[in-house]
Amino acid sequence: MAQVAVVTGAGAGVGRAAAEEFARAGYDVALLSRDPQRLERAASELRSRYGVRALPIPTDVADADAVERAADLTEAQLGSIDVWVNVAMATVFAPVSRLTAAEVRRGTEVTYLGQVHGMMAALRRMRERNRGTIVNVGSALAYRSVPLQAIYCGAKAAIRGFTDSLRSEIIHDGLDVHLTTVDLPAVNTPQFDWALNKMGRRSKPVPPIYEPEVPARAILFAATHRRREVWLGFPTVKAIVANRIAPGLIDRYLARYGYDSQMSQQALPADAPSNLFEPVPGPYGAHGRFDAEAKNGDWEIFTDRHRDAAFAGLAIAAGLYGLHRLAKRLGV
Repeated sequence: MAQVAVVTGAGAGVGRAAAEEFARAGYDVALLSRDPQRLERAASELRSRYGVRALPIPTDVADADAVERAADLTEAQLGSIDVWVNVAMATVFAPVSRLTAAEVRRGTEVTYLGQVHGMMAALRRMRERNRGTIVNVGSALAYRSVPLQAIYCGAKAAIRGFTDSLRSEIIHDGLDVHLTTVDLPAVNTPQFDWALNKMGRRSKPVPPIYEPEVPARAILFAATHRRREVWLGFPTVKAIVANRIAPGLIDRYLARYGYDSQMSQQALPADAPSNLFEPVPGPYGAHGRFDAEAKNGDWEIFTDRHRDAAFAGLAIAAGLYGLHRLAKRLGV
């Protein structure tokens, strides 16, 4: 009998690519997201391409009861959940001075509490069977925050804290439940077309940009290998290591370059969509509008085992070199 994976945020972006990666590997997949039509299209494609069972469950992960109902429905129709992947997120491109309390609350509820709700729903069922894997999708921005995305960076950092607490509790209880995190670099997803944006210019990921299939493969790897954490892409390693070495220098660099690096020269349309409070309808998929710039064939993953051995020296050397270049640009 096929294993069962639940993927949140599965209607588009990394979640959509991850759902397909699990289906390709033979998993039956429950797809959680807010837009029913897009979710049904995604599930239909997985059924026809891979012959698996794909169950679309319209769900707002900010609603803990809705996540619980989705978990119940998954087990009733597909069977016991083997893997739960928390991907759903929301962000706002704006300085803190222009955010509202409602926007902060909503972004935090989706990005942080959405993963908390997923962890709790999955653990409740996996604890009974003493097996299963929970994969949280994090970000390099959980370690090194950037301007204009305080909501997202704060939520991703909070996920790290909650995950580490839960991991110790799982070890204390002697459970054979694996908890892991995959930290991502910039990815070519629709978020740059539908995230709430108050900057007047269309947002963009900071290169190098990865196609969503790259993190999808890393997520499947994390689900099937006993790793505490996976850093995806050398840019993630450089950001994390550099911030550990000289955070003050990075603060100054981002103060100077962090705004323009996230904004294109294209004016933001007056009717630009925003998915913060309501889903944006339309035929969005895994990819955003940056296919010409994104790379798909270079799969760089750095696990905790790698970091403790060969990659540690390489990461530090790269961090020092990067800091040297930053210092020269800042004139310090």
